[in-house]
Amino acid sequence: MKKWILAVAISAAITGCASEQTNPINESTLNQAALPAGVKLIEQVSVADSEIGIPYNKYQLANGLTVILHQDNSDPLVHVDVTYHVGSARELAGRSGFAHLFEHMMFQGSQNVGDEQHFKVVTEAGGTLNGTTNSDRTNYFETVPSNQLEKMLWLESDRMGFFLPALTSEKFEVQRETVKNERAQRVDNRPYGRLGERFAQALYPVGHPYSWPVIGWPEDLERASLDDVKHFFQRWYGPNNATLTIGGDINQQQTLAWVNKYFGEIPAGPEVESAPKTPVTLDKTRYISMEDKVHLPLLYIGMPTVYAGHPDEAALDLLANIIGGGQTSLLYKNLVKEGYAVQSSVSHPCQELACQFTLYALANPARGAKLADLEAKITASIAEFEQRGVTDEDLQKVKVQFEANTVFNLQSVKGKVSTLAANQTFYGNPNMVGKDLERYSKVTKEDVMRVFKQYIKDKPTVVMSIVPEGQSQLIAHADNFTPQTQPIAEDAVTGLTEVEQVKSSFDRSVMPQAGDAPQLIVPQLWSSTLSNGIEIMGTKTTETPTAELVIYLDGGHRAVPAEKAGLAMLTANMMNESSTKRTTEELAHALELLGSTVNFNAGESQSYIKISSLTKNLDETLAIVTERLFSPGFVAADFERVKQQQLQILQQSMTNPSYIASNGFSALLYGKNTVKGTSSLGTVESISALTLDDVKAFYQQQYTAGSAQMVMVSDLSQQQVLPKLAGFTEWQGDKTPIAPINKRIYAQPATIYLIDKPDAAQSVINIGKRSLTFDATGEFFKANLMNYPLGGAFNSRINLNLREDKGYTYGARSGFSGQEDSGEFIASASVRSDVTGPAISEFITEIKAYQQSGMTEAELEFLKSSITQSQALDFETPYQKAGFIRKIQRYQLDHHYTTEQTKIINSISQAELNSLAKQKLDIDSMVILVVGDKNTIKPQLETLGYPIVEL
Repeated sequence: MKKWILAVAISAAITGCASEQTNPINESTLNQAALPAGVKLIEQVSVADSEIGIPYNKYQLANGLTVILHQDNSDPLVHVDVTYHVGSARELAGRSGFAHLFEHMMFQGSQNVGDEQHFKVVTEAGGTLNGTTNSDRTNYFETVPSNQLEKMLWLESDRMGFFLPALTSEKFEVQRETVKNERAQRVDNRPYGRLGERFAQALYPVGHPYSWPVIGWPEDLERASLDDVKHFFQRWYGPNNATLTIGGDINQQQTLAWVNKYFGEIPAGPEVESAPKTPVTLDKTRYISMEDKVHLPLLYIGMPTVYAGHPDEAALDLLANIIGGGQTSLLYKNLVKEGYAVQSSVSHPCQELACQFTLYALANPARGAKLADLEAKITASIAEFEQRGVTDEDLQKVKVQFEANTVFNLQSVKGKVSTLAANQTFYGNPNMVGKDLERYSKVTKEDVMRVFKQYIKDKPTVVMSIVPEGQSQLIAHADNFTPQTQPIAEDAVTGLTEVEQVKSSFDRSVMPQAGDAPQLIVPQLWSSTLSNGIEIMGTKTTETPTAELVIYLDGGHRAVPAEKAGLAMLTANMMNESSTKRTTEELAHALELLGSTVNFNAGESQSYIKISSLTKNLDETLAIVTERLFSPGFVAADFERVKQQQLQILQQSMTNPSYIASNGFSALLYGKNTVKGTSSLGTVESISALTLDDVKAFYQQQYTAGSAQMVMVSDLSQQQVLPKLAGFTEWQGDKTPIAPINKRIYAQPATIYLIDKPDAAQSVINIGKRSLTFDATGEFFKANLMNYPLGGAFNSRINLNLREDKGYTYGARSGFSGQEDSGEFIASASVRSDVTGPAISEFITEIKAYQQSGMTEAELEFLKSSITQSQALDFETPYQKAGFIRKIQRYQLDHHYTTEQTKIINSISQAELNSLAKQKLDIDSMVILVVGDKNTIKPQLETLGYPIVEL
């Protein structure tokens, strides 16, 4: 549910300070007459302009539904979140996977919302939507233009109160297949994918609610019946087990009236009690291991600690940061810096009922890769911590990082709403900001040493080894633990009582109309040029006191010859290391004390430097940027380590079917011996041959003022920003040369290319060709409009066919992507191995039919409504604003190009788009690439009638 170190879930959303004011509500202050009947105001929290926090009003309906409203009029959008306090921890032995299955089932329509209509309604409204499940809660959420709020409340209330009448065995079977596909894609077909579920079996006692995976065991999913599903819904999805949180551009009085109308009539479900927080203990260290389709052996060590919100949680977080939280940690120093591991980290993830202290390391095969050696070094590092102790700077660093994460998590309405919802669900109090800040700020050195001795020192652990197939000699220790099984629960739920049927006072089959379209707020941009010619574009946003600066350098992977593939990324990685003035660790430590991040990286056509900082620390952060930029250390020892890390990460990536497919498809379209046809990670041969002199030469070629452009989004004005960038005016150098792309066609169209991935649980399919280059208002833009009903939306023809109708995949899509001088059309999906041939056949059928007949009038109206209204969501966060600015800057677009796009969308004809489909979607001009288990899929492919080439 959290973490501030990892920026996940609950703590990732801590957003305030201790001076927030809560106004307790009592009979003397509450004007109940102003509220709808049956609605009770619980509390009001306000935040002064000078403070950081989330103001809100909290209400409760008569049926027990908790309602939290947060008003934020900065953007014309609203975010709606319904969180049910049910996750996999509410399941019973042998009945796993129900909560996650429900996440899927609840999108399949309800009594007044037709099949597949939930996605269609939200998408057509210009919104985005999703749902997530973890061990402790399930949430459903939508972000939409503010005029669509009532419609979202209608949708969410209908599936809360009227889901069961629309539940059919057919829907159940399709979604069960979809969940199986999700498991195959995210667990079985992914390197290390089974780590979490195997580890949890060993860490938690048999029958513990965290001992089974959220996605469920396959045999449990097979065991489930339609009645089981109905009973699970009746038990856990009542309004009294839910929190409805709404944030954004809302009228609170109107919103509350709508909430009461749509949700107030839904009767409460069975009573829900909090699950007990039973302490978890281990009798001895448990060793488990498995072989997997991986390149790098992995050691994963963990032990139980407390639970989320426990008084010792904060001190344990700090302990994890000291031992393994980045480049200044002990594990980094002893394992990564010394070359024994490619990666290592320590964390303290917490859930509602239990936390665990976990350490992991990916072994470097160049140093032997024996996990017993890594285990010994981790043990030695823990002992070193005990001798080292905790410093004042350790505490200072964490408190600054905590403040920074607090501020950065205020940048979206979704982030604030998610925070309020999670804190209410797990603690009964949305206003946890002050308490969280206080408990972290009060951690002392003595606290950290105390929790170390109480929970970590000499305590039994679970030690898991994952090694490449056939290399069991690398495991840390022979297995000494076998998970036990529990008898399968006779019923899927307990505590089920008679559920009252909903009696509605109005016609719920009538979907509410949208209000007047909100006024789109496009960022006001400024432009300037430094004295050395570097162009800067920026915008001011006052929602948070933060600065986001990105420095782009044209070139990246495209600027290196194919035989030196990987050089751009290797050089960027070296720029993240030492300078001539300070070591890597000293620079990392300086950034940690500022709560800032500076990251050099390289992509296909750009190198870039991404800087995030609190505004008050921007000057000091930029001083570190210029130090790294102008005075890179290029230390030989750093180079050998970084090169080895990149080489090992590449080889690890080569075990991932999705990476193999992406890389292989590029090679087919552009040639495997060209820079466009190779991965920016490089090849084993190219990286192995790179030298430090190559890095130095590419640095001189790439990191030049002539190649650079800057984008700035902050709460500072142009006049305030420019003096802070004065340090970059000494930057010199000409623009990096980039070779043109070869126009030659390398692969035979209408051919299936097969890459064997033995025993793969899924096949990755890519179908496509080279196509249009980028433009903002021309043929490329129109082609993506044309593709939207085919494969660009969730309810597109391709996805509804392969996912919803056939159950072949977790998701299928198509689209055009392009840059200045290249572009592709690609349709893709990961599908079950046993239906690879039929899935390709369905792709071909859909693309052919769309090319020949085009879209319908209804599909045209859908895309027009969806895309135009979605613009209200385009500029909310600094990251979104920076992306908008960069597109204008990179492609020299008019600042108001989105207005022209809207005109095109509103005026374009069905005939023009269908003509584009005829021109651009000829299936016989496309290449088909499949990555999967040859023995399983080749016989299927042979039935399709295409030539087959094995790569």
